[in-house]
Amino acid sequence: MSEAPDPEVVELATKIFDLARQGRTEALVAYVDAGVPADLTNDRGDSLVMLAAYHGHAEAVRALLARGAQADRVNDRGQTPLAGAVFKGETDVIEVLLEHGADPAAGTPSAVDTARMFAKADLLELFGAH
Repeated sequence: MSEAPDPEVVELATKIFDLARQGRTEALVAYVDAGVPADLTNDRGDSLVMLAAYHGHAEAVRALLARGAQADRVNDRGQTPLAGAVFKGETDVIEVLLEHGADPAAGTPSAVDTARMFAKADLLELFGAH
C-alpha cells in the first residue's frame, strides 16, 4: 500500500510540467538548477523534454538537454520527444534533439515512422544525415 502523494508536491510538479508546456525556459531551468530532476516525468511518463518538444519550445528543450535530460526518453506509450516533434512539425525542436543525439529510429512509432506516415521527405533526408 502506497501513501497518497503530498498535495504540495503534486502542485509543484504540475507547475513545473506547465512551465515545460509553455516554454518558460528561465523559470523551468531555475527549478532544475535547484534540484528538480531534468528527466522528471508525469503520470503518463512524459518527460519535461517531451512536453517542451511537443509544444514547440526548442530553447527549453536545449536547456533541459544541457542539464542532463535524455533526448530519447520514451513515455508510457513508447513515444519519444523526437517523434512528437515530427508529428507536430516542430523543425527547430527536431534540430535541437538531433544535435543532442536523439535517435530517429527510437520509440514506437519512431520519428522515422512518423515522418513516413506524414510523407515528410525532408525530415527523412535530415535523419539520414544523422
